[in-house]
Amino acid sequence: MDINQLNCFISVAQTLNFSEAARRNYVSQSTVSRYIGDLEKEFGVQLFTRSHRDVMLTHEGKTLLPYAIEMVTALGKAKSVISQMQNGGAGRLTIGCDITSMAFPSRCIAELGEQYPGITIDLKRLSATDRSGAITGGEYDFCFMPRDMVPESSDIETVVTHIEPLVVLAASGGALGKKQSLSLGDLNGQKLVLLSESAAPILYMEIMDMLRTFHISPAIAATYDELTELYVAVLSQMGVAVLPQSQAALTAGDKTAALPIDDADTGIAYVMAWSKGLSNPVGKLFADVVRAHAAGDDNGYGL
Repeated sequence: MDINQLNCFISVAQTLNFSEAARRNYVSQSTVSRYIGDLEKEFGVQLFTRSHRDVMLTHEGKTLLPYAIEMVTALGKAKSVISQMQNGGAGRLTIGCDITSMAFPSRCIAELGEQYPGITIDLKRLSATDRSGAITGGEYDFCFMPRDMVPESSDIETVVTHIEPLVVLAASGGALGKKQSLSLGDLNGQKLVLLSESAAPILYMEIMDMLRTFHISPAIAATYDELTELYVAVLSQMGVAVLPQSQAALTAGDKTAALPIDDADTGIAYVMAWSKGLSNPVGKLFADVVRAHAAGDDNGYGL
């Protein structure tokens, strides 16, 4: 059995016409007849009944048809992936990132672009609502988010990409901005500016839990839905922020300081999630890049 035999069998089964099947497969009608005869010998059954006027699928032919289509489709996908890997890649990926998950995928996207410049990446902000639908509904090929954001579903697969610590982002001119690091007690009495619970639910929950656990009572001056607004508030000394290390690093410079927290384990696990039904052939290329980085981070933070 070979792919040409299966393609001709599928064409005859779909058209019930040997001449049309020959035209579709760019072979002679006698070749189609020979391929069908070879399959019938291999399976030991008759796949079609033929008369001078009609061609009909037998019960055995109807049974074989979906398996033949599945085999041809699977081989086509395999050829597509191999061709992309050999020829620089071509295709499109849509990637969703929640507001705190930008740093790790950006590195993976950059590497994929170097290896396969023909692949187009659509990068979108992942809403905190309807996460199951976002992952399995076909809008995104892959989604990056804190692990605790992933809904429980047998249709979703995940890989842990990194574990990232929280840091305090402060204006360099403020009291905390002159420190090299701090303890949670240093936040007592400080004003906090945070990403809102609706924009970053897991981050907000982790910060609140951490403060309650250590009996810290800062004043929350404001919450924001966007990072830009939060950064402006920190620079204006409206308060200090608690952010994942990679997000705080985006404003690294003379005007801000990202301060590690010495006396608490603040790590948040992040994942890449995708639907088990993902059929985009480019997806395997990107998943391989992500797994290589997830496995190879010496510092454990994916930065």
